Amino acid sequence: MTTSEHADPRPNLRAGPDEQSGPSRRSVLLMAGRAASLAATSSAAAQPAPSETPPNTTTARVRLVVNGKEQQLELDPRQSLLDVLRETLDLTGTKKGCNQGACGACTVLVNGRRITSCLTLAVMHDGAEITTIEGLARGDELHPLQAAFIEHDGFQCGYCTPGEIMSGVACIAEGHAATPEEIQFWMSGNICRCGAYPGIIAAVVDVAGRT
Repeated sequence: MTTSEHADPRPNLRAGPDEQSGPSRRSVLLMAGRAASLAATSSAAAQPAPSETPPNTTTARVRLVVNGKEQQLELDPRQSLLDVLRETLDLTGTKKGCNQGACGACTVLVNGRRITSCLTLAVMHDGAEITTIEGLARGDELHPLQAAFIEHDGFQCGYCTPGEIMSGVACIAEGHAATPEEIQFWMSGNICRCGAYPGIIAAVVDVAGRT
């Protein structure tokens, strides 16, 4: 038997690149990279060009009577009443606090009933009469509760004050202001982060006692 017949059948792992059979690891990786690049280019070419025209937004015509003045508005149906008051009608006295209905800073009166305006859509109140803090005074004459807040130091930073006053006005009108404890309960949805509650309650008690 010749020497070649006794050759080791295992592959020669010490052989150089030119002596090994089949593609090298490097060539396989290069081919895979080229294939991925080609696929990405083809996918991008198949994508339609973005439209330069924004999608049409359906609007709704809404009639609101705000602080005694009629407003005919074309609104995005998704707009909250708070955003319409502040951004469309420029009535920035109504404050945006938590925007989740938890702080009461955005309280307004809708047909005499207090609501948190951040939690309701403007289109839901077509034809409604809305009163904001700007609508309480009569010219240079403050509403009695506005004057009482000043007299009893019912505010510090003042951010929550418009909502506190609007809620206090409604609380008195509802007949829920007989005692400080009753006022605390019925105005519990209005938060004052400065802690001016004693002055707030004193102001509502004062005005409630005169009406």
